[in-house]
Amino acid sequence: MKFIKKIFSRFTLVGLTIVLLFLLLFSIITGALLFVDYVLVAAFPQIEPYVATSLTVLNYLILFVCVLHAANRDMVPETKVPWLLCIVILNILGVAIYATFSSHKPSRRARRLYREAALKTSSAIPEEIPRDVLRDRMGRWAAVSESLSTSESSAVIHDGTATQYFPSGEAMWQTYLADLKRAEKFIFMEYFILERGKFWNSILEVLEQKAQEGVEVRLMYDDIGCMAKVHVNYHRTLRQKGIKCVKFNPFVPVVTNVHNNRDHRKITVIDGKVGYTGGLNLADEYVNETHPFGYWKDTAIRLEGAAVRNFTVSFLRMYDLQTRKAEDISPYLTEYRAEGEGLVQPYCDGPAPLYDRHIGEDVYISIINAARDYVYITTPYLIIDYRMREALVMAARRGVDVRILTPHIPDKKVAFSLTRSNYLALINGGVKIFEYTPGFVHAKMILSDDDVATVGTVNFDYRSFLYHFENAVFLYRTKSIQDVKADMVATFAVSKEQTVEDAKRNVVWRVICEIAKIFAPLF
Repeated sequence: MKFIKKIFSRFTLVGLTIVLLFLLLFSIITGALLFVDYVLVAAFPQIEPYVATSLTVLNYLILFVCVLHAANRDMVPETKVPWLLCIVILNILGVAIYATFSSHKPSRRARRLYREAALKTSSAIPEEIPRDVLRDRMGRWAAVSESLSTSESSAVIHDGTATQYFPSGEAMWQTYLADLKRAEKFIFMEYFILERGKFWNSILEVLEQKAQEGVEVRLMYDDIGCMAKVHVNYHRTLRQKGIKCVKFNPFVPVVTNVHNNRDHRKITVIDGKVGYTGGLNLADEYVNETHPFGYWKDTAIRLEGAAVRNFTVSFLRMYDLQTRKAEDISPYLTEYRAEGEGLVQPYCDGPAPLYDRHIGEDVYISIINAARDYVYITTPYLIIDYRMREALVMAARRGVDVRILTPHIPDKKVAFSLTRSNYLALINGGVKIFEYTPGFVHAKMILSDDDVATVGTVNFDYRSFLYHFENAVFLYRTKSIQDVKADMVATFAVSKEQTVEDAKRNVVWRVICEIAKIFAPLF
């Protein structure tokens, strides 16, 4: 029954639609070349012996132009090699694939709307701490904070913010519900996945009640992220309950890689005073009500105070992008400060050209490069580029204790194989890799030197670094950092350190993974 259900699911139908549309496009290209051949022969029978040669020359000219275009495009170097191989090896089929799938840019209209929203909100969060004061206070870590302060990321650093770390979804659940119940003005929620079940139903019950009380409730979920979780018109069902719900980047049957630009963020804002983020989506496995991959290890962070404003602005920008309006956000910019130690800087990331650089990866590399004693990392996927691998290895070689925690039980076998294929080079470079044996790690965190940490949605993979909209919180000497460290140390203790022998496995497996790694940046 489950197999039949999967075959006729919307996710399967979407995949088939993309394949059929691509085959149609390929047929049009090849058909056009054959049509040119036919017309030339019919009009000039005497040149028939030379037509095949002319079409061959035309074919190679098309290949040359595509290769030149791919080689000189402004894209991450790791994505150029697979596209060049695709074009050269597959010929016209490769050209068709490159022409239809190589662009990850949001539409021009989306870019224009996002720029308008960014310009309108760029001054919504003035800097509270002067740069010179920040440098004196943070020392070598100030550069990480300064690199986040862009108009795209809405990332101003704040004091006056209390933080609370949750080492699991179930640890957060009741606190989260209690905060939602205390909402008086508005609730904003932005999530990659929601799925009907005990966790989401408990949240939805509160949201319905709050909407009836007059609280403004807005919800945005990713269409493809929820494709196999809720029915296609679920956003309309929620609107009938009084919730202002929109789907992010709804799938339309057009062959384009813009469908790769997913909203992977997890943000909740309550009255502009309390905010949540982390790896948790709104489904039962995230709070261990179900166990599809053993124990689900995830984390979250609760903010209360001035720094929540960053998430308010980020949410409204993305919401406006979907509703195609640039609204006045000033009524939602709450002035509220709480007692808290340290500095807190929520930030967001997204695909080019909406964001002029890869903020999520840059933050990780900046922390790794500045580390002196240790760097601890948790990620469900370890599919990294050359500069990230070199940063990790160079840190290990200068004596930094670099540890990375990945799952032992995979949720996606291909991603798991690609993750393991990176072990050997890292272990040989001095990096320690641990697999979480009780189950699946979904937490996305980095911690260094008891000084700084990030908790958020950014995986160590190409999708997070290049294509997705992401978010996280940069923490500097907050009380929650010690909680993050205690949790990481405890988690490493129940995980298995990987050896060179573990990483080598068998030759056939390694060859397959090396080939797959070439094309990993495309997907």
